[in-house]
Amino acid sequence: MSDSMKEVVETLDPVSRRLIPTNIDSGTLVPLKTTLELRDNLALGLAYVTRAPTRYTNDIVTIARALAGDDAAKSLPHLRRCSKPVDLPPHLKSHFMNEGNGRAIHTGKSNWLYILLGPKDELPYDELLRGLASVDGIRDDIFIGIIPVPLLAPTSQVQANLWSQQFWQAVYRKNNPLGPHPSNICRTTSVVSRDASVWMTLAHQIARKSRASGLGEPIGAVIIKRTTPGKFDPTKNATFKLERSNSNITQGSQGNMESAPNGMPESTAINDTSEIVNSGTMEDAMGSDTSEPEPEAKETTQIVAMAGDARWYQQEKVGRTGNPMGHAALRAISMVAQKLVRTENRAENKPAIMEFEAFQDGPLLSDEQLVFDAEHPCPDGYLCHDLELYLTHEPCVMCAMAILHSRMGRIVFRHRMPLTGGMSSEDRGYDTCGNPTPCENGPCGGGRGLGLHWRKELNWSMLGWEWETDTIERLTVDPHLHA
Repeated sequence: MSDSMKEVVETLDPVSRRLIPTNIDSGTLVPLKTTLELRDNLALGLAYVTRAPTRYTNDIVTIARALAGDDAAKSLPHLRRCSKPVDLPPHLKSHFMNEGNGRAIHTGKSNWLYILLGPKDELPYDELLRGLASVDGIRDDIFIGIIPVPLLAPTSQVQANLWSQQFWQAVYRKNNPLGPHPSNICRTTSVVSRDASVWMTLAHQIARKSRASGLGEPIGAVIIKRTTPGKFDPTKNATFKLERSNSNITQGSQGNMESAPNGMPESTAINDTSEIVNSGTMEDAMGSDTSEPEPEAKETTQIVAMAGDARWYQQEKVGRTGNPMGHAALRAISMVAQKLVRTENRAENKPAIMEFEAFQDGPLLSDEQLVFDAEHPCPDGYLCHDLELYLTHEPCVMCAMAILHSRMGRIVFRHRMPLTGGMSSEDRGYDTCGNPTPCENGPCGGGRGLGLHWRKELNWSMLGWEWETDTIERLTVDPHLHA
């Protein structure tokens, strides 16, 4: 075990340290693409452009906005409104030069600008022509061109430069309209990558034990809670909850600012008060020059649930696909829910004795039992909010939607399931099963990936990664299997 990995292990909870093997396999995190990033990043449309002396630019832009409305005029914010003749792409420059007085405009030091008016579908041509005719500087030689333009913003500076050469000057605003923000992906990847190998190793470990015991397929799931020092967590601050209940203040309202002394936000004042109460006196809380500095707090992680696949438990394998409620992801989420119920000291309902129990959400392996017996590190949160899920295989569509409904924070998996997975966005090929002969139900595959981890149609999204490694055994399953 490397020195860096030893430092990671020191921050783990006792249960995790007891479970992890001596050798931890390393891997690389590859962020998952969204469906929009793979399909709509070069959606083209037509736009009107005109040209005019510089001093008439504002008049022309005002006419275009009056015809199309502010929303339509702002529908292409990633493209520059005005462009000098020398900055046009070569094919537009040669084309516009030969129309009207274009050659004079493009020769020598020009005080003319080309102006992007807006999408062609939003601007009535006849009304646009009448509006431009009212501008004195271009009334005698009105020019209206139609050019293809990208409808969505570029996702990188390289792409912006490429589009500027192919279509029209594009601007990269360091955001990603097709998925999560690049800086968010980079920052979160650096955090998750520090210990992802630990949790993926544990997921593989429980998967192999599940297969060896005959419970299910070699599929494993691990759910963890990551605690970042300095990050305010209202669910763990008793003073915060007490003040909120007494004052009945709605989070984010103006009352938060007014209730704190000296204009200080309430959350800051409460944190300070909590520290003073815990330390005993104001003098102790403020410290003194002779006191030694406190050691820097480290990020900690704690395992919350661990589950192997149990689809074959109490099931016959012949002619069956197994119990779908025994999938590893569903079992792990249910174990988290049971730990939350246990923390609230609810009356335990004894299950009726049944010949077959569909919901296989109880611990079946010793490792699962060990994690299940440990208390939940953050029992006041909503189910899986702010938790991380590590899987050996890409979850099926059913499990993927259950993960979203549980409000999981992040997901990492190793093996893609191109035919049945619900997280990947890549199109499904027709030869992904690898069978040399046609499948029983005809050609398999085809269609588009769902990319459920980040869909604008859904009310929840999360960051996802594929974990790539060559140092750990592949857990091969039937490509038609729903993991």
